[in-house]
Amino acid sequence: MFPTRRRATTLLFGSALTLGGLSVTAACGRAARAPSDAHTPAAAPAVRRVALQGAVNVRDLGGYRTADGRTVRHGRIFRAGSLARLTPADVTKLAGLGLHTVVDLRVPAELRFDGKDRLPPGLEVTSRPVDDTGLFQAVQAAVASKDPAEQRRQLGGGKAERRMREIYPGFVHNPDNRARFGAVLTDIGHDRRLPLLFHCTSGKDRTGWLSYVLLRLLGVPHADAVGDYLLSNTFRRHADTQVNAGLRKAGAMRDTDLLRPLQDVRTSYLSAGLTELRHEYGTLQAYLTKGLGLDERAVGRIRDRLLR
Repeated sequence: MFPTRRRATTLLFGSALTLGGLSVTAACGRAARAPSDAHTPAAAPAVRRVALQGAVNVRDLGGYRTADGRTVRHGRIFRAGSLARLTPADVTKLAGLGLHTVVDLRVPAELRFDGKDRLPPGLEVTSRPVDDTGLFQAVQAAVASKDPAEQRRQLGGGKAERRMREIYPGFVHNPDNRARFGAVLTDIGHDRRLPLLFHCTSGKDRTGWLSYVLLRLLGVPHADAVGDYLLSNTFRRHADTQVNAGLRKAGAMRDTDLLRPLQDVRTSYLSAGLTELRHEYGTLQAYLTKGLGLDERAVGRIRDRLLR
């Protein structure tokens, strides 16, 4: 019997599977499953992963060194995938981070499907939806069709990669997206909002872009900021493998390799956003000020609160 649409797409987008396992040392030391432009640098710095059973790709952005010799403070900024399926033990562990702010970058369609974040008592989510160009619903429909030919038509022949590359320029030219990214960075500049965690569904694209921009704002070298971006391939690998096996077993999708471009982060995706940034603004500084609305004082506050 074929799975219902919701059951099939839950296998793809849900995070209720048991997703613990890899230690930080093992995860950072092994190359991610990915095409040639999606590798994780062999010398990736140690990353503090927050191991949760009901969420993937949860980690502390602290520990990176800046070009002027300072260090990003631990315990101040966290990045993650969806928190909608946390277990009670996960909620307790999340409470131990002392969070003051959780920012959800998911769009309404994702919220309707996956549900609201499960958070410790007294901690409210701040919704700042960043447009995914309809990708979530498009992939839902393709998987739910259970038709290999339709899935190849929707995702094959490089179409999935193109869809991913189309998302990132929107982080730059879409004014609503800029306003929401700018609002998160403004939040980070205020002590009362810290520690702060931001997330989307997979914790890799919208979250990855914002993490890259924040690290560069702080003065972390480009190569290290890209390395952090690419680590999503490592931290998501086990979950994605389970998802694909589940889809095949359920009869929802025969060729799960069609999903690889959607599950990966790749340097070509990030580069598409950075190319748009250079085209529209010329420099990252101009994107921060003219695009995201951060003046020199706001940038200074962020650096003061996150660097030591």
